[in-house]
Amino acid sequence: MPTDTTAAAASTGQQAAGTSGRKKGRKGRLLVLVLVLALIGGVAYGAYWSVSTVRASFPQTKGSITLEGLSGPVDVRRDGYGIPQIYASSDEDLFMAQGYVQAQDRFYEMDVRRHMTSGRLSEMFGAGQVDNDAFLRTLGWDRIAKQEYEEKLSPATKKYLQAYAKGVNAYLEGKQGKDISLEYAALSFENDYKPGAWTPVDSVAWLKAMAWDLRGNMQDEIDRALLTSRLGPKQIADLYPSYPYSRNKPIVQEGGYDEGSGTFEAEGGSGDGEGEGDGTGSGEGAGSELGGGTQGGTGAGAEGDAAGFESQLTGLQRVLEDLPTAVGVNGDGIGSNSWVVSGDHTVSGKPLLANDPHLSASLPSVWYQMGLHCRSVSDNCRYDVTGYTFAGMPGVIIGHNQDIAWGLTNSGVDVTDLYLEKITGDGYQYGDKVVPFETREETIKVAGGASRKIVVRETNNGPLLSDRSDELVKTGKKATVDSAAPDRGDGYAVALRWTALDPGRTMDAVFAINRAKDWDDFREASELFEVPSQNLVYADTEGHIGYTLPGRIPTRAEKHDGSVPAPGWDPDYEWTGWVDQDELPYEFDPERGYIVTANQAVVDEDYPYTLTTDWGYGARSQRINDLIQSKIKDGGKISTDDMRQMQLDNSSSIAKLLVPELLKIDVDDEHVREAQKLLEGWDYTQDADSAAAAYFNAVWRNILKLSFGHKLPKEVRVKGQCLWVEPANTTGPADEAGKVRECGQRSASQAQPDGGDRWFEVVRRLMADEDSEWWTTPKRGTRPAAENRDQLFKRALIDARWELTAKLGKDIDTWSWGRLHRLFLDNQTLGTDGPGFVKFVLNRGPWKLGGGEATVNATGWNAAGGYGVVWVPSMRMVVNLGDLDKSRWINLTGASGHAYNAHYVDQTDKWAEGELLEWAYSEKAVEDSTTDHLVLKP
Repeated sequence: MPTDTTAAAASTGQQAAGTSGRKKGRKGRLLVLVLVLALIGGVAYGAYWSVSTVRASFPQTKGSITLEGLSGPVDVRRDGYGIPQIYASSDEDLFMAQGYVQAQDRFYEMDVRRHMTSGRLSEMFGAGQVDNDAFLRTLGWDRIAKQEYEEKLSPATKKYLQAYAKGVNAYLEGKQGKDISLEYAALSFENDYKPGAWTPVDSVAWLKAMAWDLRGNMQDEIDRALLTSRLGPKQIADLYPSYPYSRNKPIVQEGGYDEGSGTFEAEGGSGDGEGEGDGTGSGEGAGSELGGGTQGGTGAGAEGDAAGFESQLTGLQRVLEDLPTAVGVNGDGIGSNSWVVSGDHTVSGKPLLANDPHLSASLPSVWYQMGLHCRSVSDNCRYDVTGYTFAGMPGVIIGHNQDIAWGLTNSGVDVTDLYLEKITGDGYQYGDKVVPFETREETIKVAGGASRKIVVRETNNGPLLSDRSDELVKTGKKATVDSAAPDRGDGYAVALRWTALDPGRTMDAVFAINRAKDWDDFREASELFEVPSQNLVYADTEGHIGYTLPGRIPTRAEKHDGSVPAPGWDPDYEWTGWVDQDELPYEFDPERGYIVTANQAVVDEDYPYTLTTDWGYGARSQRINDLIQSKIKDGGKISTDDMRQMQLDNSSSIAKLLVPELLKIDVDDEHVREAQKLLEGWDYTQDADSAAAAYFNAVWRNILKLSFGHKLPKEVRVKGQCLWVEPANTTGPADEAGKVRECGQRSASQAQPDGGDRWFEVVRRLMADEDSEWWTTPKRGTRPAAENRDQLFKRALIDARWELTAKLGKDIDTWSWGRLHRLFLDNQTLGTDGPGFVKFVLNRGPWKLGGGEATVNATGWNAAGGYGVVWVPSMRMVVNLGDLDKSRWINLTGASGHAYNAHYVDQTDKWAEGELLEWAYSEKAVEDSTTDHLVLKP
């Protein structure tokens, strides 16, 4: 018989019969855990961390719980993977139950996120987080979220957020930290932190963190400016080539901008953008007052020494690197895939939609799977939606309802600009005036220590990021600029202009999309999706497919394209407005019958606005296009499993280019030749068990290191990597005399050359110039110097052989890509910075993965830093609009955030193998898949 327990009773750790996570064999494993903890952490820790401590926070998933505030009973059905499907009779009950259930599984994660977005990590983790908090307070995400909630969001959205918060707080009522999560038990050894009540603003603020992760080209702005310390404009342009429109198709191919009407038309447009003109993404711009040109500019002053400004940006980079991994990793090649195929080309005769966003690996996964179902859809209860959301937010971010499905990828549109500001006393120069700062004082509370106070200063171009670094303050006083700049005064600072620092309505968009019934509803809802700008793909049960680019996208003056930092004192470099929604690109039912978005260019060069100078270069998107074309030629049809197989495609486009040339190299050393033979007959697929893939990627890494790595400035190279380098602004080899020793300063996950598809394009364009200065490298020990392309390739073959010998052993029969390319899942707080025994409890891995950089199966790695997996397809889904119950999905980890719960990482093995789980949607399918049934009672 079901048991009935109150929320208060449940909160004390009392579990109803049938609590999820108690599979056979669990007790034995937990006892082993306790013994190990006793050895690792000491007897005191081991005794405290008993089986009951580990299990105390596991959620009740069967029986019933009474929740004050519900208007009627709510059913929570979980399948064998703990994924919840919620059934209610009113919107408020639905979202209150969503808050309760997510808190059951993931409250610690939710709590950390809200402390991050509000700059309050020090309250949980102590003084080590003060600098991060200061930076996040300067951005002011929670302040903007509060403005959104109070001034921008609709009454209905506020009602849903309030109901969600009520559900979270019902879960928290009467609980101690150890009853909520194992992490709180660990924190109790260090401080007396106790979680507070959840608020609607806490939910809204997480959208700012995701917008930061997907903010566009700010990293490229920084890098282009930093490169000027060693490279000239032509060399920088070599490293930022124009988008290859003639080879890699943009997203929108059958529409164009109508200058007469000032709108974007989905049909009869400018075609497919053949040719490599000098439009969006070109390498030679108009220049700027700071010496910057499009992509090739210096960003600091062509007439003077730019070292001061570059040091400012280096300081900013160090602040960014120290932010928690949950805030995001930016790099070339990171992105996402989504595509939709019309019923004309599918087995079912109805559309198929696939999506796999690429994000930093985290434990638990950033995504949370669930269904939100009104028992009867009506004006009182309007939702019947399922998919992926974020723990801490109501609604569904990616998924489908009864009529439509949608997916997201990052558009890469440039919505951030850095500005160099002249500081004078208590103000900054703007035009011929000194304007006073807007200031606010912030108090950062520190667990176990004294509070810290900071002052945030803002200009008309946004907050001063440079105030958060002592190095930036010092070097800002020494920055050298060109003769057009104003006098130095008290120094220069760096400000950030970003669309997410203005209140918006993206939370409204989430609910509007969740209840959209057709293309018109979807387009109208997407207009509210202001930040971050995303590629939205669409399909519906009537057979239509579509794409739209929403977002609040700035327009700039002609001489400012956003590719390099701009002079804040010059009004001509301000943003001039916003691209009107009617002018933004879209497609609906294109004749070709499919749409692919994978961070490539959205439109061709004829589009009148510069959306960005830094698209992804289209390696993944074109491969997906080719895979679809190969399936549908001669009338072929695509199935749900075909879409899954496409998501797992490991083919390397850079290998296809380089391997034929590498096999032509005459190698004397028999051991190197033995490795080179691995590439003979290789099909360029990077499977986890492939020795050829391991060797090729090592060769690729060494090509990048030899050609570019030692020629780049220390500010972008791997931290601790020390080299004797040539004098600045040269690339050829030099005598040992005159060289200087420089050590890299950037983290391994963000250093350059990272090997993403920008570097694919760089190398592709250099291939024909066999005597380019880039193909030169000095002698090292017994390893020969190189003066041309083939000599450098030979050196890379040699270096790669001995690198893998050291890493994998001399016997090439034991080599495999998966031994190099491993995924570790670390808890993003105590799993990275906690005591060793806590890391042992919370972290998982490794998994040996296939895939790689800029492949469809984009298990990204940074070639400058090593072979380990840096970002991943954070989830995968395929929606079948012909029969929604035949849709499939998978998450990176599991539903639960509780270590040693059965659903902590129970999807990861299948994710690593490329499998998808059944995705029940209809009431009957959900009932058939139910293993645990909980009733929430008023």
